[in-house]
Amino acid sequence: MRPSILDPLFAPVTTLSGVGPKLGKVLDKFLGDETQAARVIDLMFQLPTGAVDRRPSPSIADTPIGDVATFTARVSEHRAAPAGKKAPYRIIVEDETGDVTLVFFHADSRHLAQTLPIGAYRLISGKLELWEGMRQMVHPERILDPKLAATLPAFEPVYPLTEGIGQRMMMRTVQAAAERCPEMPEWQDPAFLARGDFPSFHAAVEALHHPVDRKAAEGDTVARRRIGYDELLASQIALALVRRQQKKIAGRATTGDGGLRFRIQSALPFELTEGQRKAIADIHSDMAKPEKMLRLLQGDVGSGKTVVALMSMAAAAEAGRQSVLMAPTEILARQHAERLAPLAEKAGLKLALLTGREKGAGRKQVLAGLADGSIDIAVGTHALFQEGVAFHDLALAVVDEQHRFGVHQRLLLGSKGEAVDVLVMTATPIPRTLSLTWFGDMDISILSEKPAGRKPIVTRAISSERYDEVVGAIGRAVESGAQAYWVCPLVQESDTLDVAAAQERYDALREIFGGKVGLLHGQMPGREKDAAMAAFVAGETRILVSTTVIEVGVDVPNASVMVIEHAERFGLAQLHQLRGRIGRGSAASTCLLLYKGPLGPVAEARLTIMRETEDGFRIAEEDLRLRGEGEVLGTKQSGSPDWRIARPEIDGDLLAAARDDARLLIERDPHLETPRGQAIRVLLYLFERDVAIRLLRAG
Repeated sequence: MRPSILDPLFAPVTTLSGVGPKLGKVLDKFLGDETQAARVIDLMFQLPTGAVDRRPSPSIADTPIGDVATFTARVSEHRAAPAGKKAPYRIIVEDETGDVTLVFFHADSRHLAQTLPIGAYRLISGKLELWEGMRQMVHPERILDPKLAATLPAFEPVYPLTEGIGQRMMMRTVQAAAERCPEMPEWQDPAFLARGDFPSFHAAVEALHHPVDRKAAEGDTVARRRIGYDELLASQIALALVRRQQKKIAGRATTGDGGLRFRIQSALPFELTEGQRKAIADIHSDMAKPEKMLRLLQGDVGSGKTVVALMSMAAAAEAGRQSVLMAPTEILARQHAERLAPLAEKAGLKLALLTGREKGAGRKQVLAGLADGSIDIAVGTHALFQEGVAFHDLALAVVDEQHRFGVHQRLLLGSKGEAVDVLVMTATPIPRTLSLTWFGDMDISILSEKPAGRKPIVTRAISSERYDEVVGAIGRAVESGAQAYWVCPLVQESDTLDVAAAQERYDALREIFGGKVGLLHGQMPGREKDAAMAAFVAGETRILVSTTVIEVGVDVPNASVMVIEHAERFGLAQLHQLRGRIGRGSAASTCLLLYKGPLGPVAEARLTIMRETEDGFRIAEEDLRLRGEGEVLGTKQSGSPDWRIARPEIDGDLLAAARDDARLLIERDPHLETPRGQAIRVLLYLFERDVAIRLLRAG
């Protein structure tokens, strides 16, 4: 049902002139995926990363040394390599101000004689260097008859490459794809275009692939922002339609008398923060409405999201209904169950754990309790999704660390009951721009405070050359009663990366500290992971060597020291999450960022920010600035918006405008039937937000 105007862009790349089966396979691997070959539109949206300045110099004497130079010169001499020698073929070109030696290795002398005949004038472009005091150019990039000078762009775009395709071929292929771009119906508001001095979509595509200067090639132009805004608008319209569809689905009001919540709050060893109280009130208000709740609970490390979730699940139980809490890993699911069980028991709530590991009679008992309603709360992993799991009356699904499941999975649990409310929790502070793009279809609650009594964490960056000092400090801390995490980036030694492996570090520390050292990583069998974690929680091991499997949720109050080895290789969000595993008890805590120098500017900036602040929201904004949207949640997750043109880290103003425009548009033209609405349909297909069109058809 895609509009026919877009057919040229969604055709295979092999329909482009000069792209045969061999090059097509290279581009499929570079731009396509397992389910889809590369298309013309994939090439069109492949933007330049820079540009080569090929503006001609007035003379050879004026050409810059060490950079790409372009000049016109007369061919004066050919110097072939002596017989039997492997020397390169040399050609001297000159003008009235000087000469340049053109150097060719493995040369075809007949071809060079035709391309650069003696006495002919040629426009030559390439990197100019000095060799033994003489100007030379090895394998010029361009050699043209001066009559064709107009065909050489002043600024030639540079594109990302993959094995099997060179820069000239990539440029020709991408520009051929861009030429397929049709004149589109205008979907943007004319007044908005005028205010931003934005060109048409077609003109913007043309400008992006034919930059007038280096700045234009790097994308800091109205052309890129115009198409970036188109992409953001398509996304926001799709989210608005999803949100509208969710609101249409009849919900069930879930209200209780507050008795269970009062018992839980009375049993807490601390006072709820103001943020927790407000979040609980917002969630209960949502649950009491006859509409489905879809709310994001966003809180920094240690801000108390789990208690908010328990109070919400208690509200469901007061109404005689059930809840589930789903975690991304077995370790975290079991930890949630262990922490919540005592509070649930005091309130008279029955809680059960369900992961892929539960087998036999125990599993059957849990499934029966869920089906007959005798179990109020189920805590588990994705095993809760499975077909054999049925609930008596599921009211609320709480999804922890949702981004690890993928954006689209958050609604799957809702299919386990009638009009299930969904509460999503994340401990990854998300900048406002990303919360709009990832969670634009959700209401958002933010926990900005930490519970009273949390002490600040002292963070230091230490060179790996001081490894022995760090080991000594860990020993002193353990002797004084503390526990420590030692985090490594890999499980085993790597031939390709010079990084410490968890197994190797465990062996080294065990030689020094013996049985006080434990090991935990994702490749261990589940029961071994549980045993390693249980030993650390019980204090039987004092140092836990681990990979990032402890990144999310693991809570051992007595752990007050964290060593992150090769900290320069971790992203900011991940460093912040790892550091959040300490500072949960009454003791002062220290985080040591062990790095191997020399540090690059980005790595140095990360470590500096970690030393300066524990504010997860500031760290998230800095992470977005340093790395961009694609990795701000640790790694590029499935289900992310996957921007082609938009850059949320610098297009925040456009994102806010797109959200407002989308809401207004859907209010005025709910079925996209006006002339602008019809153009918007083209936009949604162009940026592959087809799900929105399906929702329109569904009514």
